[in-house]
Formats: sequence, structure tokens, C-alpha cells
Amino acid sequence: MKASNLIKLVGILLIFISFGSCTKTKTITETLTEIVNDTIIETRTDTLTLHLDPALVAEGKQIFRYDTFGDEAFWSDILHLDKAILGETNGGYGEGVSPATALAVGLKVDSEALPSQLVDAIQAGEVDLNDPATTIALLQFDAVVGVKGTFDETGNMIAVGINCALCHSTVDNSFSEGIGKRLDGYPNRDLNVGGIVNLTDNKKFLADLLHVDEPTVEAVLTGWGPGKFNAGLFVDGIALDPNGKIAANLIPAAYGLQGVNLATYTGWGDMVYWNAFVANLEMHGQGNFTDSRLNNATQFPIAAENNFGAISNDPDLISPKLPALQAYQLSLNAPIPEEGSFDANAAARGKALFNGKADCASCHIAPMFTDAGYNLHSAEEIGIDDFEAKRSPTGMYRTTPLRGLFARMKGGFYHDGRFATLQEVIDHYDAHFALELSTEEKTDLVAYLKSI
Repeated sequence: MKASNLIKLVGILLIFISFGSCTKTKTITETLTEIVNDTIIETRTDTLTLHLDPALVAEGKQIFRYDTFGDEAFWSDILHLDKAILGETNGGYGEGVSPATALAVGLKVDSEALPSQLVDAIQAGEVDLNDPATTIALLQFDAVVGVKGTFDETGNMIAVGINCALCHSTVDNSFSEGIGKRLDGYPNRDLNVGGIVNLTDNKKFLADLLHVDEPTVEAVLTGWGPGKFNAGLFVDGIALDPNGKIAANLIPAAYGLQGVNLATYTGWGDMVYWNAFVANLEMHGQGNFTDSRLNNATQFPIAAENNFGAISNDPDLISPKLPALQAYQLSLNAPIPEEGSFDANAAARGKALFNGKADCASCHIAPMFTDAGYNLHSAEEIGIDDFEAKRSPTGMYRTTPLRGLFARMKGGFYHDGRFATLQEVIDHYDAHFALELSTEEKTDLVAYLKSI
């Protein structure tokens, strides 16, 4: 039986189960059941169930994967990244961006978007992965995850833009490293955002915006490194932390957010707010956006100077798409760890510690694994500095939801990756809260965190 037919059959069976016995409940952990036509999509995570409109989810999936919100006006018209990709040989500037270069800066290729003839040619070694023309061909197939090219009638690329999937999708590497089936919602911790932006031949625009010189822009972008991005830079102009290190935060996951109140490390707002913020102020799409907090010239000098708290465009290419985008993100369950990827007995003991002696569950409350309601804490409460917290309107840190933690371990933990391992996180809380955990108890907690 084909997988698609099997999924539909499971969906139909679930309908009969739900209607046949109203007095019984069936717990389905981390499953997404797609039910055809006019019925619902059920996203279930332990006891948390959402009922989503399948048409809205499908629309949101297209937006998440392919919609640029008109941001070509920034990435092409201002930063000229389309020309950087093309290279001098193809009508742009510089060496161009070959598939090998693209993969090296963390860009991913959707193998399912590739025609079979191209797949065969790649496997036979007949495709030059060091030629920018190959990248252009991949863009024509919408195969470069998160990057969308615009082509004229003769097949010439005339613009390029980005979409949500650039940072919040990766691939399963089933074809080769960096090439495979899409994994939406996963943070791309290989993506070198700064390295990509550094391809521009118009750093002067960024330098003028931030009131620095061009070498400083280049140094800051280079300093972010893979999997990190300074989302606050273009509102507050802060590039360095108090220790003089380049400030950047880990790209967060966009899965497992069912029931989660605030969507960012420092609680700027909920999912819809942050989607609007990012689409307008980070992706530089053409929409409407309002946040009077950004008028605070002391805290957000770049935003206040450029009126980022009251953006208006006609037509608005962002706001009408926010409901569908939210629906799709809410349909993205956190991944389930593979059997055998953690010690089940140790995880069982770790769960008891998590809910008991270690007191983790006082904030990481199942099934969301974050605070129920207002999920913000002061830096003092969690025992770290308040540098990043003070860059937000809240001045606090959000309790990170932990579902699918095993799939986003690359780059470390906390907003800035300051703790390289889960063991270091547990050691920090053990010391901060004087928990007096034994070595064995810490190992068990690590196993449980890998199992969530």
C-alpha cells in the first residue's frame, strides 16, 4: 500500500474512533493526521490537540516554503544578491555562487524538487557542482530551500528573494550531505546568514543604516558564524556583547509551538507578531507593521530613526498571509527521537527527576514544556546575564519549549549557545538552584531531555 493511501486510511479510522465512542479518549503522541477534503487536520501532542483548517494549512505551507513577501526589493534591488549568485560570467559580479559554495554556507537543496533526469545526471557525476550556472538551474526548479529566483521569459534570472524556510527548514540528507527531503520547522544550524549577506557589493547601505563603516559591517557579518543571527541588530544597532564579542543568537526551531505563548527567546510577542516582525524587518518584505515600542529611540535607535514601528505598504504583501502561516506552523509537530537514540531506562529515571528533585517541570510544564501562560523570567531567576533580555521590550527571557530538543542540539543551548551540551545546562542549574544532583542523576536527566 502506498504511504499516502495508508495515511488517508489512518485518518478515516481516526474519524470512526472519535465518532464511535464519545466517552473514550485515545492519546496519540506527536502525530499529524491529515484528514481529506472538508474535515480537519488534528495536531496532537500528548494531551494537547489543535483542530486546524486543512486548506489554511496547505496555503500556509506554500507561504512558508516559497513566498518572499516582495523582499526582492531588498535582497536584489539594494543588496544585489541576485548578481552575486549569477557571477560575472552570467551577467552579475564576482565568481558567482556554485552549488558547492551554496552548500558550504549551509544552503540546502530539496531533492524532491529535482527532475529525475537531473537526479540521474548528478548521481552519474555529469553535473558541475562548481558552476554557478548549476545553481541558477536549481533555482529555476525551486530546489534551493529558502531562496526563490525570478526569471524572465528567456530564462534569465532577474531577481532573488528569501522566504521563511531559509532559516527554519533543513533537509534529511537522504540524497547527499545538504541535499534531501525538506524538514520544515527545523532550525538550519548550518546556515551562515552573515556569510550570505556579505556577498553584497553594497555594504554601504548597511553601513549607513547602522552608522558604522563598511569594514565593521563585514567583520560583524563574518562573526555570526553558522546557525546564528542577530535579529535585534537592525532595530538597536548593537553588534557586540559587553565582553566585546560579536552578538548573535541561535536560529530557533519553528516546530512544537502548539500551546506556546511567546515565540522568541526574549518574549517580543506571539507567533503572529513575530512572523510580521520578521517578514517586515528581517526579510524586508513589503507589508504593514505596527509596534509603538520601536519608537523608543533610547532602546531602539535604528528602528526609531527609520520609523520601523509604523511600516505601511500598498499593496500589503504580508498581513493577509499571517493566518495561513500561523496555521502551518501550528501543524508542525516536534520530531520524535528514533528508538535506540537514548537509554530508555535512564530516561524513565530522568523523567522522575525532571518532575521531582530537579524541579524542571515547575517551568517546563508538559505537554508544551514551557510555562503555561506568561512564560517569562528575569535573568537573575535563571542565573545568567541580562544582556540579550535588555535588548527586548520585556527585559526578560522566555522558558524555551523542549519538545524535539534532540533535533536542534547543534550549536549549543540557550539563546546564544553558551552551553555546548545538555550536561553543561544541567550543571548550571544544579549549581544555581543548589540541587545537589549526583553524576548518575545528571546522566539520567540528559537521557530524558533527549527523549522528549
